Amino acid sequence: MDQLALLFVLLLGALVSVPVGDRLGLPAPVLMTLFGGVLAVAAFVPDVDIPPDLILPALLPPLLYAAVRRTSWRQFAANVRPIFLLAVALVFVTMVCVALVANAIVPGLPIGAAVALGALIAPPDPVAATSVAGQLGLPRRLVSILEGEGLFNDVTAIVLYHVAVAAVVSGSFSPWKAGLDLVLSAVVALAVGLALGWGANRLMDLLGDPTLQIGMTLLVPYASYVLAEKLQGSGVLAVLTTALFLAEYATDADDVMTRLAGHAFWDIIDTLVTGVAFGLIGLELHIAIRTAEGRWGEMLGWAAAVVGVVIVVRLLWLLPATWLTKRLHARRDYDEEIPVSWRETVVMWWSGMRGVASVALALAVPLKTDDGAPFPKRDEIVFIAFGVIIVTLVLQGMTLPWLVRRLGVRADSEREKEFEKELAVRAAKAAKRRLREIEQVEDLPEELSEQMLRQAFEIGIRISPDMGEEERREAQHQRVRRLKRVRRIQGEMLSAARHEVLAARSEAGADPEIVDRVLRHLDVRSLR
Repeated sequence: MDQLALLFVLLLGALVSVPVGDRLGLPAPVLMTLFGGVLAVAAFVPDVDIPPDLILPALLPPLLYAAVRRTSWRQFAANVRPIFLLAVALVFVTMVCVALVANAIVPGLPIGAAVALGALIAPPDPVAATSVAGQLGLPRRLVSILEGEGLFNDVTAIVLYHVAVAAVVSGSFSPWKAGLDLVLSAVVALAVGLALGWGANRLMDLLGDPTLQIGMTLLVPYASYVLAEKLQGSGVLAVLTTALFLAEYATDADDVMTRLAGHAFWDIIDTLVTGVAFGLIGLELHIAIRTAEGRWGEMLGWAAAVVGVVIVVRLLWLLPATWLTKRLHARRDYDEEIPVSWRETVVMWWSGMRGVASVALALAVPLKTDDGAPFPKRDEIVFIAFGVIIVTLVLQGMTLPWLVRRLGVRADSEREKEFEKELAVRAAKAAKRRLREIEQVEDLPEELSEQMLRQAFEIGIRISPDMGEEERREAQHQRVRRLKRVRRIQGEMLSAARHEVLAARSEAGADPEIVDRVLRHLDVRSLR
């Protein structure tokens, strides 16, 4: 099996892991990691030959962009304090604790290299957290915090990692320079993200065609990441900024086809790239296995100690941080989403899985320093990092669904229904207002006006059937049943039309482009 065949196997696994995970009640990323681990020990599978400095630029931009599309700037703004406590403070505290323990237990590991180890395993993976949490029916507030933590903690951890590695490679370290680098990295990333977001928004208006616009959304995250990195900024923060800008300003309410096609396209990209990313984590296990040959005992002991530090520090930090956030939230009445019980805090604690970023950073640790000496204890750093990744991802990922069920943490379905009903009412009122505006400038027949008024009401009641009174709901149910029957008949008629047009494609003298154009018209009609 060559590298290209291995890639196709991972892509196929990414698709199959979704239904298999649903049946087994396990997250697809965890299954892909296990699948990659099985491939890693198979004799016929070659070692993965991907330059470490290409893993993050190749995988992170589309994964981050897909994750940001599911959230909004308002959520980040409202949750800035919980995100800061988790994405900045907790990453820093975890890095320090891991560095101190690793420096103490691993003979010959200097503090700079220990800090690099702490930085690369400190950030929970945004893709793992959102993929797992999204399938468990957790309260939206928890999902929002996990998304915010996962999306922003990579920014902090990657900058800290580069500072630590640079200090070890060069042999010098300046706290002031490190702090300045952190600030400049954020400023450059924000500038690049906003500029590319604005430019992409304007360019998509010029492109017009939905196919070209969706293609642009695939290119923009990569451009944002690479440009920010070239300018010594944070590529992760640049992608987040660009994605948030486009989500806020590049949405046309009437561009139905682009929105539907875009959602389908990014769902596919998210599934495939996530599967490949976590399959690579399992495949890279051969590096850790080769590193530990002949000294499994001490290497596993070091890895277990660091895993314990990572897990315990997260719990010890979340308990007081959640309590403090609750106090400030109650006192100042912030519109932020926070855990409301110790059960939700425990779920947040157990959701701290490491993943793609940690793997890429571990493999990217330099082989040598500037003076030609080997990077101190590089093999030990890589092995410990993989130990933390595998234990947190597989153990926590496989047991998190059980823990959620055991603690009874569930989404507030009543609150979600109320919000859905509120949106349905707003949508119906907006349609009625527009109808009145049209009636002021156009002379509509009375029966047409009444028919349009009923349709305005139906816009809302189709979204939330509970918004109408009992009599009107019953009348609506009757109309819905009649409408379903009409649509079923229309669907069968359109299906017959599509089969006839498609059959004409293989007839002599038929122009396939014209056939496809007519078929597309029928498809759009069916969609409507």
